[in-house]
Amino acid sequence: MDMVEAIRQRHSVRRFTDRPLDETAVRALQEEIDACNRESGLRIQLVLNEPEAFQANKPSYGQFGGCRNYLAIIGPKGKDEEAGYYGERIVLKAQTLGIQSCWVALTYQKGKTQGTLNAGEKRYLVVALGYGETSGVSHKGKAITDVSDYHEGDPAWYRDGLEAALLAPTAINQQKFRFERKDDKVVARVSGFGFYTKIDLGIVKWHFEIGSGKGPEIFNI
Repeated sequence: MDMVEAIRQRHSVRRFTDRPLDETAVRALQEEIDACNRESGLRIQLVLNEPEAFQANKPSYGQFGGCRNYLAIIGPKGKDEEAGYYGERIVLKAQTLGIQSCWVALTYQKGKTQGTLNAGEKRYLVVALGYGETSGVSHKGKAITDVSDYHEGDPAWYRDGLEAALLAPTAINQQKFRFERKDDKVVARVSGFGFYTKIDLGIVKWHFEIGSGKGPEIFNI
């Protein structure tokens, strides 16, 4: 599975089986985490076989069940966009390894969540990981023209990037972002007010890069 296919197949999953994560998959996932941390200055941490944060030993906790693995998205304050961008890079890597996921901002026990914080750092949120009872389902989202200045006849790479961006997970599916094309460059920004919009923007920008086939320099204007 390549990253484009991972975007199409990945949906939020909140109920997981008891199957431990495959050791080979864990090694590959940790390699991606290490690479993302080096590039970003974040300290994203993989927590395995930990039942407390999501109360995995209970029949259900909120909408979650059986979650014993998660990413703790931790890093210096003021790196919200990077938290989303690099967190989603790891999430999609997990999808290629057959591991389902769900970004989680509120529905977990913060006081029982593992992952070390250094001075000046914060836990932005966590991402539940595991083998889902199902593969999740897609949700209706906005149209390309709702989130961009796209017009018929614009380059195919721009359309493909926008379609990938619209498949990005955002807080309560709010999709509060907007893209505008300036010749061969793109401006991406938060549109309106909402929860975790800067983190969402980072997630969305990673999707756009994958869908468009462009690198991060596409946003350098």
